[in-house]
Amino acid sequence: MQKKRAVVFVNGVMEDHQVVQSMLVADDYLVAVDGGLCHLRTIGVQPHLLIGDLDSVDEGEVEALQLSGVQIKPYPVEKEETDLELTLLALAGQGFEEIRVVAALGGRLDQTLANLSLLELPGLEDVDVRLDDGHEEILIIRGSIKIEGRPGDTISLLAKDGCTNGIVTEGLKYPLNRETLCPNRTRGISNEMLSEQAIVRVASGRLLCVHTRQRSPS
Repeated sequence: MQKKRAVVFVNGVMEDHQVVQSMLVADDYLVAVDGGLCHLRTIGVQPHLLIGDLDSVDEGEVEALQLSGVQIKPYPVEKEETDLELTLLALAGQGFEEIRVVAALGGRLDQTLANLSLLELPGLEDVDVRLDDGHEEILIIRGSIKIEGRPGDTISLLAKDGCTNGIVTEGLKYPLNRETLCPNRTRGISNEMLSEQAIVRVASGRLLCVHTRQRSPS
């Protein structure tokens, strides 16, 4: 039996806590990756799992979480993988249909690029994995994907590792109908959602999709 969704909180930039909080549902499996615990504190929820080298979390807080029933999975500080990679490897094969990685964008560019590469981690090919900071979500499209947002949100599609063929879109201002995007061209940048849902399908290849939400009025 598949588990529905894991929501993983990393110690990066969370652009909009309210958007992230509104995304959570009761049966989400919540994971704090080391210092990502701070974002769970901000939105007032407790993780089911705290994982990582724990060098950014107070020891007393770790003990309190353990006493309250939170699973603790520690790793050494010196290791060959980042805490997020170890987390995704731990979640792979556990039957999750979706994984949302929150606050893995912004801050250090090297960390952001590394986190983007983890979208294609072996073992997650059949899982809908997305990075999300509350303002932008980023995902890899293989086959078909649905994007939920609002009219006016920006959708950018970038070909990966060669041309992507047979692209068909629904619900975007500038439709693609069995067309091709290549890595050395910018045609797929800055499309626009016409409704609360858009669908993108590809016949072959992969697309990096960046969904930028409109910012709420202050």
